[in-house]
Amino acid sequence: MTQSAGKFYGKVDELEEAIYSETRRKTRKRLSIIGISTLILIAIIVIAVVATNHGSSEDNPNPNTSSESLSKSIKAICDATLYPSSCLSTLSPMINSTTALLDPTKLFLFSVKAAMSEISKASKALKELAQKVAVDKMSLAAFKDCNELIDLAIEHLNDSLSTPDISSGDVVNDLKTWLSGSITDQQTCIDGFSNSNVELKTSVLNTMKNSTELTSNSLAILSEISNFIGSIKLRRLMSNSEDTDWSPSWLSSNDRRLLQSSTDPRKKADIVVAKDRSSKYKTIKAALKAVPEKSKKRFIIYIKKGLYIENVNIETNKWNLFMVGDGKNATIVSGSLNFIDGTSTFQSATFAVFGKGFMASDIGFKNTAGPQKHQAVAMMSHADQSVFYRCSFDAYQDTLYVHSLRQFYRECDVYGTVDFIFGNAAVVLQNCNILPKRPMAGQQDTITAQGKVDPNQNTGIVFHNCTVWPSENLTSVGVYLGRPWKPYSTTLFIKSMLASFIDPSGWLPWSGNSAPDTIFYAEYQNSGAGSSTKKRVKWKGLRSILNAKQVAKFSVGSFIGGDKWLPNTGVPYKSGL
Repeated sequence: MTQSAGKFYGKVDELEEAIYSETRRKTRKRLSIIGISTLILIAIIVIAVVATNHGSSEDNPNPNTSSESLSKSIKAICDATLYPSSCLSTLSPMINSTTALLDPTKLFLFSVKAAMSEISKASKALKELAQKVAVDKMSLAAFKDCNELIDLAIEHLNDSLSTPDISSGDVVNDLKTWLSGSITDQQTCIDGFSNSNVELKTSVLNTMKNSTELTSNSLAILSEISNFIGSIKLRRLMSNSEDTDWSPSWLSSNDRRLLQSSTDPRKKADIVVAKDRSSKYKTIKAALKAVPEKSKKRFIIYIKKGLYIENVNIETNKWNLFMVGDGKNATIVSGSLNFIDGTSTFQSATFAVFGKGFMASDIGFKNTAGPQKHQAVAMMSHADQSVFYRCSFDAYQDTLYVHSLRQFYRECDVYGTVDFIFGNAAVVLQNCNILPKRPMAGQQDTITAQGKVDPNQNTGIVFHNCTVWPSENLTSVGVYLGRPWKPYSTTLFIKSMLASFIDPSGWLPWSGNSAPDTIFYAEYQNSGAGSSTKKRVKWKGLRSILNAKQVAKFSVGSFIGGDKWLPNTGVPYKSGL
C-alpha cells in the first residue's frame, strides 16, 4: 500500500479524498432513486426474458416501441451505477438493437468491450505522458507498474468477454471477480502516484477516468442483471454469445487431493530445488524456467530446506503451480526490496504470484528490510484461486499484499506492524495465527488495510477461527484490527481469538476521527480479552450486531466460492462458520 515516505502513517491525499467524498455524495443521491429504477428494471427484464423464451407475437415489431423500451431499460440500469452519465453515453448506441431488448446481457457485454477500449486508450496515453513530463524516480517506477497493471486489467476484461461453459462453476461470481480485479489493477496504477506532484497526479487521474468509470459501470450492470434474472438464467443467456473457448476450471480433476493422498507430494515433484548438490536447480528462479505454460495439470516444485535469498515472480502464464517446502521455518525465501530504497510497494514483494491456481505449502516468506524502510512486502498474490497452507509471512509494514481475485490461507502465520495484511482480494484466512510485532517508536500496529473502492466489488478480508496474539512484548504499543484504506473497506473477524493487547477502540481511522459510512467492518462471536466490543469506535460502518445468516455470506463456501475449487487442492478447509 502506497504511503507517504516522510511519515510513519500514510497521509491522506487531498485530491484523492475529494474524489472519494464526491463519490460518496453521489452514492447517497443514487440510493434515493435506485428503488424506482429497480422496479422499472425488474419489469423490463421480465419482459425481455419472456420475449427470449417465447418470441415476439409480431413478425415485424414496431421499431419505435422497441427503441423506447430499450431506452427505458438502459436508463434503469444506468441509474444503478456509480457513473450514470458515462453509462448512458456508452450504451446509447444500443438503443436501436432488438437483440439487446430481448437479451439484456448484450448490454453487459457491450459495456465490457467499451471499458476495454478505454483501458487501451489509457495505456497509450500513460506511455505518452511518461515521455512528456519530467518525473522523479518513484513516479517513473509508478509508470512502469501501470504498464503491467493495465495489461492485467485488460486480461481480466478478456476473461469476462469469453463465453462461459454453463456446466462449470458459478459464472456470475467469476465475472464479478474478474471485473473487481480489473478495477483494483487500475486503482493500484493510480495509487502509485500518491507521492507525485499534484499536476502529475491530476493528469494520471484524468487519463484513467473513462476506463475506471466504464469498468465500474460494467460491474454494476452485471450485478443488476444477475440480481433479477438469477445466475442460472444469466448463464443460459450468455451461453448464446458469439465468443468461444472459455472454461473457469483450469485444473484437471485427476490432480485432486495431493496433500491428502498417502504419497508425500515432495515425492511426486516434477522439479527439485536444493542449496546442496542434490539437484541441478540451486534457485527457485532457475527452476521456474522449466515450468510449462498454462498447464492444466498440477506442476510440483519441491524446495528443500534452506535460505533462498531471491525475489521470485510467478508470471501469469504459469498455471497450477504447486510449491512445497520442508516447513515454514525450514524452507525460507527472503528478500529486502523496499519503498525507502526506491522500489514501489507493488514491486517490493519477495515473492509475487500472478499465475492462477497457485499453491504453496510449508514455506516461509520474508522481507528483511526492517521497519525503518516502511513498505516492504513479503508476499503478494494476484493469482485467482490461490492457496497457501502452513506457510509463514514475515516482515513489518505491508507484509502480506492480498492484491486481488480469490485467495485462501489455512494454518499460516502472518507477522507485521503497519497495515500488514492489505489489498483488495476476496480472501479468507482460516485457522491462521496473526502475530503483530513491535513497530518503530511513534508507530501503532494496524493489522489490516482493506482497499475496496467500489460497492459492487466482491472483495474483503475475512478472518475465520484465527488467533490474534503478540509475537513479542507490545507494552505501550497500540494494536488495532485495521483502518479503512479505501471508502468501501470491508473486513471481518469471525469466531477468532483476540488477545488482550488489542486496543479497546478496536479500529483506527485512516484520517481524522472517523471513517466513511460506506465501510463494512464486523466482529462476530470472537473470544479472548481483546474481543469485547463495549468500547469500540462508534462508526456507522462498524456492524456490532449481525446474525448468522448475514455473516454466512463471508464463509469460505460463499465468499470465495471455495466449495467449487478448494476440494481440488486437497487443503483442509471449513466451508461454513
